[in-house]
Amino acid sequence: MDGYIPISNSQLLLTVILVFITGLISALLKLGLLRPLLWGTVRAFVQLTLIGYVLKYVFQWNTLWVIVPLLLLMGFIASREATRRITRILYNPGVNTFLSLTASTFVVGIIVVVLIIGPEPWYSAQVMIPIFGMLFGNSMNAVALSLDRMYSEIHAHIDEVEQLLSLGASPWEAVVGYIRKAVSAGMMPTINSLMVVGLVSLPGMMTGQILAGMNPQSAVRYQFVVLVMVACCVAIGCLMIVLLSYRKMFGQDGSLVEDLRRN
Repeated sequence: MDGYIPISNSQLLLTVILVFITGLISALLKLGLLRPLLWGTVRAFVQLTLIGYVLKYVFQWNTLWVIVPLLLLMGFIASREATRRITRILYNPGVNTFLSLTASTFVVGIIVVVLIIGPEPWYSAQVMIPIFGMLFGNSMNAVALSLDRMYSEIHAHIDEVEQLLSLGASPWEAVVGYIRKAVSAGMMPTINSLMVVGLVSLPGMMTGQILAGMNPQSAVRYQFVVLVMVACCVAIGCLMIVLLSYRKMFGQDGSLVEDLRRN
């Protein structure tokens, strides 16, 4: 097979069958997910269509003055989505989440784009935006898991934390065990993906490149780079979010804030 197989408008409409099957399952089991499913499907189609047009022009311009603001916007949206459904947080974590996501993504993304892939020019929009998008998407879920797990663990073990504090432990010493669990929880899905790739799953990037006509061996190389870069980015992002957030649970005197006890 030479090149990719294009999908026509009529073929694209056939995907409604898959949405119908998913909605039918939700309706039969009374999951209450039919409306979110339909709304999510419409949003996904509109968003992907719009970004397709936007990227066409971004690739043509191919300048840092366009690429960097677009990447920062992606980080902002990812940080909002990462924390929107997390409960028990005593403050607005948007800034810390944005810093964690953007810092980890830019550090790992620049290393991958400049040192490993090496396009010309090095800031090629056609390379940077897909790479950074994958990093933001995976890190977003991991950071959300870590932040939620940290608050859940500390809230469930308030008595133990306060006992350690009363014995002279610092805030870090009192919660470091729960922080380890939080970072581990955020990284676990990525580690699981590394374990089964090629045996159970063929990841999206590799599948897309093969469908586009790329040699499978070349697609494997790219997919391996993607997997390890995501693992690194997730680890940095999870560590940053818990380090930036755990101090919010303590007052200036090192004791747990009252709101945490009542929550």
